[in-house]
Amino acid sequence: MTSLALKVTNLTKLYPNGVKALDGLNISVKENSFLALLGKNGAGKTTFIGIISSLIKKSSGQVTVRGQDLDKNINKIKKFIGIVPQELNLPVFEKSMQVLINQAGYFGIPYKIAKERAYKYLLMLDLWHKHDSVVRTLSGGMKRRLMLARALMHQPSILFLDEPTVGVDIEVRYKIWNFLQSLHKEGKTIFLTTHYLEEAEKLCDSLAIIDKGKILLHEKMSSILTTSSSSSIVLDIDKIDVGSEIFTKSDQVKFIDDYTIEINSSKENINDILQKLIKLKVKINNIRQQQSSLEQFFNNIANK
Repeated sequence: MTSLALKVTNLTKLYPNGVKALDGLNISVKENSFLALLGKNGAGKTTFIGIISSLIKKSSGQVTVRGQDLDKNINKIKKFIGIVPQELNLPVFEKSMQVLINQAGYFGIPYKIAKERAYKYLLMLDLWHKHDSVVRTLSGGMKRRLMLARALMHQPSILFLDEPTVGVDIEVRYKIWNFLQSLHKEGKTIFLTTHYLEEAEKLCDSLAIIDKGKILLHEKMSSILTTSSSSSIVLDIDKIDVGSEIFTKSDQVKFIDDYTIEINSSKENINDILQKLIKLKVKINNIRQQQSSLEQFFNNIANK
């Protein structure tokens, strides 16, 4: 039986200004999951992470991390968790290697072991050539990777990554992706918030959508992509009377505008539609196929 990395029950956060950031949030996540936590700005993602990591005090509800109650075993839970926040918060006048060694020291890790780990992660994240460089001289992408290395120094079993690739170039993003995939293969549980939906699709094995402080959906990524992978045919045509009864009776034919028709090819016979258009003497200028995406799925759920 797979144990739970996280179980959250009726989690609520009400700020003094009256804003309810979390409204009875419930979620259970198995160990070794790679979960994408998606939501619009203000949906409650950062508050959720802040509470789990004890940076924000919850108003009510129960949080259990690897079987430990947050209210009773907060110090033990801190050892389980590594956090990479969205904001760059590195000590800018320290050298890269020292940042990592100091972080290990907060968890009582001996200097020799800390130095070995720092070397390992700097090498893996292509930062070793900057180990003796002051943080303020690093590029944005290097700082992101250094923050990731810092979060791993006490070898947590659970990682919370809040927009870890925001503002970095494509090459650096791919390096971070590869590194995260290797961590997941090692057995780490990873929570990822991102606005890059292709990132979530590429990396994660499950998806949770949060909106107005509640979890709207929590499913396996494979199931979601299968559900949302039905293709459609788009026809670029000469203008047609969109009120034609031939098409308005079918809920599988959608007029994007006067010159564009979208047909759900998995449910409607394309040839029948084409024949109807020919009878109407409609000129078809182009036929193209498009796939519905994770972005479309997310928008459909979040905008309900």
